[in-house]
Amino acid sequence: MLQIRRVIQLLDSGASHRNIAKHLTISRNTVKDYVLKLTRTGKSFIELLNLSDVQLSELLYNPQPIVSRDYRYEKLAPRLSYYLSQLQRTGVTRLLLWGEYCKEEEFPYSYQQFCEHLNNHKKIHQAVMHFEHKPGDKVEIDFAGKMLSYVDRTSGEEIFCPVLVAVLPYSGYTYVEALPNAGMEQLISALNRCMQHFGGVPIQVVSDNMKQIVKTSNRYEPSFTELAQQWSVHYNTSLLATRVAKPRDKATVEKSVDITYKRIYAPLRDQVFYSLSELNENIKICLEKHNHALMQKKEHSRYDLWLEERNSLKLLPCEDFEMKYTVKAKVQKNYHITLGQDWHHYSVPYKYIGKEVKVVYDTKQVEIYLDMNRIALHTRNYRKHGYSTLDIHMPEKHMHHQKSLGWNEEYFLDKAKSIGDNTLQIIKKIITSRVFTQQTYNACLGILRLKEKYGQERLEAACKRALLGSSINYLTISNILTSGMDKKPLIEDATLVNLFHENIRGAETYQNNN
Repeated sequence: MLQIRRVIQLLDSGASHRNIAKHLTISRNTVKDYVLKLTRTGKSFIELLNLSDVQLSELLYNPQPIVSRDYRYEKLAPRLSYYLSQLQRTGVTRLLLWGEYCKEEEFPYSYQQFCEHLNNHKKIHQAVMHFEHKPGDKVEIDFAGKMLSYVDRTSGEEIFCPVLVAVLPYSGYTYVEALPNAGMEQLISALNRCMQHFGGVPIQVVSDNMKQIVKTSNRYEPSFTELAQQWSVHYNTSLLATRVAKPRDKATVEKSVDITYKRIYAPLRDQVFYSLSELNENIKICLEKHNHALMQKKEHSRYDLWLEERNSLKLLPCEDFEMKYTVKAKVQKNYHITLGQDWHHYSVPYKYIGKEVKVVYDTKQVEIYLDMNRIALHTRNYRKHGYSTLDIHMPEKHMHHQKSLGWNEEYFLDKAKSIGDNTLQIIKKIITSRVFTQQTYNACLGILRLKEKYGQERLEAACKRALLGSSINYLTISNILTSGMDKKPLIEDATLVNLFHENIRGAETYQNNN
């Protein structure tokens, strides 16, 4: 429009076509073409100069001619998406689809035209949308397709390790770690360290349909494994799964995997590592360089953006997530269940005898559930064949019986003290021989009851003799009394025999033999 306006101004000033062409450095034929279009408008030069660029353009250039309808394309267009989907199936080719299309149409396109329309449709429907990510909104995780490795010094075997890649889409701040395997335990531990690396927790954690996290794939309502849900609850974040075979749903981490190949795999390609920790130390060095490097055509790094984003992340929990294990158990007649890993028994309310319950446990505590309701909570006890029993779980008559006994440490010590010091020392040693004093009450009761059968003096004597031995228990004292050993004098009380008499020769007898 600028050039046309200049032509109009020169024409209005009376310049010839030759001068106009020379002044504007264009051909005379171009000037003639402009003059012809200006003349057809029927407007003066002043009127044309007063028009806007849009008005002048519409006046000089006729609109594009209406293209006649292509009835063949109108029939083909609705089926192009179907043909593209069919190409994803095994063995389906464009030639096969064109043959089916020809059978259905009286005047079909040629094979070349059919392929061209198919390609154009594919390009239009593969348009990529740019997303603006919010700080602290989510983290995307994925396993790299290629593994890293280290060499076992003892066997010389090359051990290949899966590599976890996680990234915050807003800042691009990345975390990379090689794992011993891709099992759930290793993944959970790595995610704990990942959250520590990011210095906070995002609102969402996005992954593909990896079996460690996703139990059932579904575009709208995927279901997640119980352990993954426990982890998300502990960190107060939500789990999201991408659509199946849709890597663009987590495009940031897909790009980060490619960058990982270039900035971590490539620099380490010729190095040999002899342990997983050594491998991860070198990964950490390369990762640090990557996060601090300036981004292409920008004046900031991923680390700089992360310093802003971390303020939007939620606070980390006080402790890392610890895996909980789940087993089923049946409540026995003694209202206890058995945790098979330790062979320890835990009580539940007696009214649930015979019920099948779910036991959820970790290294610190044991929870017992029935129909999603927690019915018992115990501190984890690793003592094999031991019992952890709460009074409130007992039937009423059991609780009454236990209370009527009045057994406790002070009770047995007072009873022993009334008998004598030796008995008191025996009871003290027995009570302190077990971690749980309740387990020694029967033995203490048995020793005290020996007084009724053998009397106070004999029991004291038996206890005194037992204190000289290494094994102190009920059977030891009972055997002493049964055999009558308590009546025999102790070695320390026996009268020493006089070894000096007339039949013994002294040292002076041998002095003259020299």
